[in-house]
Amino acid sequence: MLSSQCLIFKIRHCFFFILCCSYTISFSVIYIMKSKDYLPIKKNALSTILLFILFQPFFIHAMPANNNTLSGKVTDNAGNTLPGAVVQIPDLKAGAVADSNGYYLIENLPKGKFVVVATMISYTSFTQNVLIIGNTKQDFKLKESAIEKQEVVITGQSKATEIRRSPVPIIAINNDYLKENISTNIIDAIAKVPGVTAVTTGPNVSKPYIRGLGYNRVLTLYDGMRQEGQQWGDEHGIEVDEYSIDRIEVVKGPSSLIYGSDALAGVVNLIPTPFAPEGKIIGSVQTEYQSNNNLIGGSGMASGNKNGFEWLGRVSHKQAMDYQDPVDGRVYATNYSETDANATLGLKRSWGSSHLDLSLFDDLQAIPDGSRDSASRQFTKQITEADTYRPIVSNSELNTYTLPALHQHVQHYRAMLSNNFNLANGLLAIDIGFESSVRREFSHPEYTDIPGLYLQMNTYIYDLKYYLAEMAGWNITAGVNGMYQTNKVTNGTEFIIPSYNEFDIGPFVMAKKTFGKLDLSGGIRYDVRTFHNDALLTKPDPVTGFDMAYTGSDTTGTSKPFSNYDHTFSGMTYSAGATYNFSEHFSAKANIARGFRAPNIAEISANGVHPGTNIYQIGNPNFQPEFSLQEDIGVDYVSQHISISAAIFNNNISNYIFNKKVLAKNGQDSVIIAGNQTFQFQQSAAQLYGGELNIDIHPHPLDWLHFENGISVVYGINKGAANDSSKYLPFIPPIHGTSELRGNFKHPFPRLKNAFVKITAVYYAAQNNVYLAYNTETSTPGYTLINCAIGSDITNKKGKTLFNISLFADNIFDVAYQDHLSRLKYFEPYPTDPRGRSGIYNMGRNIGVKLYFPLEF
Repeated sequence: MLSSQCLIFKIRHCFFFILCCSYTISFSVIYIMKSKDYLPIKKNALSTILLFILFQPFFIHAMPANNNTLSGKVTDNAGNTLPGAVVQIPDLKAGAVADSNGYYLIENLPKGKFVVVATMISYTSFTQNVLIIGNTKQDFKLKESAIEKQEVVITGQSKATEIRRSPVPIIAINNDYLKENISTNIIDAIAKVPGVTAVTTGPNVSKPYIRGLGYNRVLTLYDGMRQEGQQWGDEHGIEVDEYSIDRIEVVKGPSSLIYGSDALAGVVNLIPTPFAPEGKIIGSVQTEYQSNNNLIGGSGMASGNKNGFEWLGRVSHKQAMDYQDPVDGRVYATNYSETDANATLGLKRSWGSSHLDLSLFDDLQAIPDGSRDSASRQFTKQITEADTYRPIVSNSELNTYTLPALHQHVQHYRAMLSNNFNLANGLLAIDIGFESSVRREFSHPEYTDIPGLYLQMNTYIYDLKYYLAEMAGWNITAGVNGMYQTNKVTNGTEFIIPSYNEFDIGPFVMAKKTFGKLDLSGGIRYDVRTFHNDALLTKPDPVTGFDMAYTGSDTTGTSKPFSNYDHTFSGMTYSAGATYNFSEHFSAKANIARGFRAPNIAEISANGVHPGTNIYQIGNPNFQPEFSLQEDIGVDYVSQHISISAAIFNNNISNYIFNKKVLAKNGQDSVIIAGNQTFQFQQSAAQLYGGELNIDIHPHPLDWLHFENGISVVYGINKGAANDSSKYLPFIPPIHGTSELRGNFKHPFPRLKNAFVKITAVYYAAQNNVYLAYNTETSTPGYTLINCAIGSDITNKKGKTLFNISLFADNIFDVAYQDHLSRLKYFEPYPTDPRGRSGIYNMGRNIGVKLYFPLEF
């Protein structure tokens, strides 16, 4: 048992570390935002940091020693050592790399039973539950195999779990996949994975869709902590540096049990680059070029780890011109420039670990509106507020990195403090975070320094979990998490939503147990969200004529687009599932889960033009929360030369919210503001069902050859439909799949290793099951794209990798197509154009190259 003195020391250390880092977070964010109003807090923060620095040695050295270690040797079946093999404990974010003799050592570990994973390229990973007490020895023998390793995942689980043993449908995208595919942003990188798609607005704006659901129904995490950044909006993507992501885990189903509201459809967990191994200082430099939009990108990273003190820093930048397609040529106002930076500090000791992560995302993104000349169909641009004449965009403006006057500036600042404290009867995890999302859309061509839409969102996140020590085979986790969020909108001139604040809290408990070949898991949670939005008066500015927020007593000449609104949303969620492992190769699983989602601010209170979308949006304050009930059944088979996984699901959603176009009495589009279609959110009962199938074949004896195939099917039914034109849910992805023939070669030629060459066919069927009512949606023809790639490590004479080079060609036949979930498909000022072309098409042929230089100091 933990002594009272030791417990006091732990509490003191926890308190002071959190206090220091909290002030550091405040100080950093305030410094970035350069707000003069917070100078007193800056002084207090600095004095607190200095006080902590003085007392930190006392608190750390006062902790009692804990010498739990895990060590051993990694070999193949023949007994040959495997230098470079990685041994990890995912739950503790601890690991080591085997040395030249195959030995590894992990220190400063808590007592307890943990999942330990040993991995090596071209070998099947080995996963084992290991009881760590004192100096624990555990050797690993890995088998050579053509089949990729079975991933161990942490997202949506009470403890780290092999995918094949998890009843919750989940997939993992490893770093090899990210390196061997070309993408324009981090969500685009996973949009071809079965069950996952993306709604897009050009190449740099993608939001994840899981099994036909997206926006606030899919929760994006960064290293396990929720990512908050105006998810309700269409016209900006996920504010994360794609170069910083090492792997991605996707939960395909309700995850409200652990993460609360907004995880009704699933979770995308973006897991960043891990720290350097103990005793090492490493780094990397990577760069890429893409021909279609002349994208230039690069990132530099350095990381070190010495005696439990870990650090990592990264700086990235990418910029691109307007992209091009075979129909439209270059698409005006799709260029962008993005700069990112992050720094992470970590400390691992016998008492546990603490990690502080600070990041900056800064994106300048043009705003396409699809306006064209009616005769030539060349793109035009707005140059005056009256907008009575639009000139044709010149070639020089289409071929430049310089952004147009009308653009958006999206900034995201994050500070996260993650703590794990080793207690006598378990592990206590305390995570807190602050995020600031600032979004400005500059939509006034004659007043280019005045933002139209100006959103300032601040989010304070908390997550407390207690992992009890294993009791009679039961792994139990109890916790509470949530957030407090504010969003200020009054500094702009366009108001689609009011300022608001909300507070979320949700206690939960999860349990997991193995009975021989049977794995059971489940849990229960109760969520409460209290919500308030402010009333707003607007009045024309006497100089510009733009609407401005007004707080004076004289209400003459004012408008009131929003009224005060208060509401509390609540609901219970649960999950229960089982996996039966018939053998080492075959398993079957089933799960049932209830999800919860409170309506977002736009769905409740929107009343205005949504800039960048050509939509006048109307909300509904009478909405009720969405509740889903999803059933999943799946099977997995893995052998030396073939792996098959199949899953089917059925998801019934009550109070499903969707967007519907509003028509005038004459049957034409309702127009409140010229140039914008009017949409209003609706609620109905809905059903989504479908499944995924993956088959990976490695024909014997050609173990280097991979033939991978995947297909996804999802149907969306509007159960409240009044007629056939409204019987389908809008914006459901069509049947789509991939077939990839890939060769992997360990050492094809001298100075080359880990080479690959592949050709991929990406198939999308026509989508005719659309919401035709009120001209809300149109059918989309099917298409097939052919992609190919080749790459290899380049080594010196001793076999050490100098750099990696990969060449890519996507859409090599330059097919003209429109993705069903592309918003640009509906950017069409002349829908009756007799030439049969409507809207903007997706990216044409794209040739790319990636270079990656690993560094070791």
